[in-house]
Amino acid sequence: MDVSAKITGIKYTPFLCSLLNEYSMSEIDFAFSKDASFILNIQRDKKVALSWWVSPKRTRSYPYARVYDTLSFQGKRLTIIPILKDEGKEGDRDFLQWDTISLMSLLGIYVLISYYKSAEKSSRYSHKITKQKFDIQHIKKELNSILSYQSDALHWNLAQIERVGEIGQKALTSYKEISEMFGIEMHSEESARKRINDLLKGKDAFMTLSRELAKKAQIRESMTIQPKERLSGIKATLTVKNYLGGYYFFTCDEVNIKKRTIYLIEGKHSKKSTIPSLNNIKDGLLKMILFTNLKEVKIGATEYTPVPILKLTTDIVFSRDKLRRSQIEVLRLLKKEAEENGFQVLINDTNLEKIRL
Repeated sequence: MDVSAKITGIKYTPFLCSLLNEYSMSEIDFAFSKDASFILNIQRDKKVALSWWVSPKRTRSYPYARVYDTLSFQGKRLTIIPILKDEGKEGDRDFLQWDTISLMSLLGIYVLISYYKSAEKSSRYSHKITKQKFDIQHIKKELNSILSYQSDALHWNLAQIERVGEIGQKALTSYKEISEMFGIEMHSEESARKRINDLLKGKDAFMTLSRELAKKAQIRESMTIQPKERLSGIKATLTVKNYLGGYYFFTCDEVNIKKRTIYLIEGKHSKKSTIPSLNNIKDGLLKMILFTNLKEVKIGATEYTPVPILKLTTDIVFSRDKLRRSQIEVLRLLKKEAEENGFQVLINDTNLEKIRL
């Protein structure tokens, strides 16, 4: 099933954002070692809310949850994403994708594309590296630039894309030095250069290349039901067009249609806990921000009224009596967020509205 929609702007009020610690620019290295999201006082009380991604791949280390935690900040919100992450030839290698930047742009998040400059040899795996660290000097320079930048996140992010070739080259140089230092073979530099050379052609080539890859990934994902997901509806592709005419490709874990209403469902699952973890829930909430702002939702030429749903499932039979106090508070705030922003929450098919907390 292929669902299409438009989006003209984002309106959303979060309630589950974590309290962020504040650091000065001189403490930024320490901040990275302590927090996934934080407030950074750059100069003379000029502050930004900053989050950072461990990998450019969205399924690692809950990057959406990190971004979500910055949404309650009233000033500029930015996220740092490595252009690529290589763990060694026998580990993973991930590249930045256009649809990641697209979603951040839709949410008003400034993306700072950076790269890893140093790492340590893994003590567990002889052919892998670990504890990778950003080039802090590069990040500091970009942070100072962003303070004086007057345009919106979309235009900043497009300007960042213009420089992906330069940043990608720095990443490859760093990984070559790391490889020589530890005697660990990395993934093919030739294949990485091919990707980076495509990016060197400018943002249009970057957008075209990544859209093609995102579209293929979207189709693969729409055909796959993960064993951990306890879903009963149809998996669907979701193609969103923004006010500038750009297309973004997402997937819907589950879609149900009843007459002219379409239920767009994002599923989060836990095997061992009474409810999924807070980070997992926040990860799902980023999709709710998208789903609650969709307009003209259609399948073919038929328009439907969308109902976004965050579906939390567990292998354990849900019972309010099994919840810890902290979990009850999470569900109370989640219920409030759902009511405020116009989406539903299901816990093993029971509507959260009907659960006494």
